[in-house]
Amino acid sequence: MHLNIDDQQLKELLKQAFFELMQERQNDIVDLMWEVMEDKALGQAIIEGREGDFVDEEEIFSVLREQI
Repeated sequence: MHLNIDDQQLKELLKQAFFELMQERQNDIVDLMWEVMEDKALGQAIIEGREGDFVDEEEIFSVLREQI
């Protein structure tokens, strides 16, 4: 048995399958997009944090000792 499909029909079938998949997995896709945005924001925050002034480790321990 052979199935003959031209390029346009194949394109339409793929579009329809993709659209149905997007509808069925909408919540998963939204969750994935939020994760990607959060990861990007965290990465940017790390990069920006590396450009700032650093505090000496001993200064941190000194402040912590004063709190005890």
